[in-house]
Amino acid sequence: MTADPAKKPSVLFVCVHNAGRSQMAAGFLASLARGAIEVRSAGTQPSHEVSPSVVEAMADVGIDISGEVPKELTTDAVQEADVVITMGCGDECPVFPGKRYEDWELADPAGKGIESVRPIRDEIRTRVEALVTELLPARHADAQ
Repeated sequence: MTADPAKKPSVLFVCVHNAGRSQMAAGFLASLARGAIEVRSAGTQPSHEVSPSVVEAMADVGIDISGEVPKELTTDAVQEADVVITMGCGDECPVFPGKRYEDWELADPAGKGIESVRPIRDEIRTRVEALVTELLPARHADAQ
């Protein structure tokens, strides 16, 4: 990605209900990037609350997303993002020319207990860590 180095990269995570996968991804990215990346999440059909098992799974790794509220996906949110990562929303996500899109195929944690959510959480963490390394290469080099 070639971006203005003075501008923070912006990532938007999108899933259907914005109550599980996208919330975990946003939580990890906010924690790992420490303010160096603008982080948003949204859903095409947002739920009323973040899944309690998702909140618990994130708390297990020291990330508190208990105050998060599912948000509706807007055209503006997509237009403002440099990277849009979708997770199971199919054709419901708007697509704009010139945007970078990735589709992360991940199991849906909706209605699952904590033991089923933890492997999904761990897969998301691995993908977010790779994203941070890519978007913030200088920070990664400093950590070596």
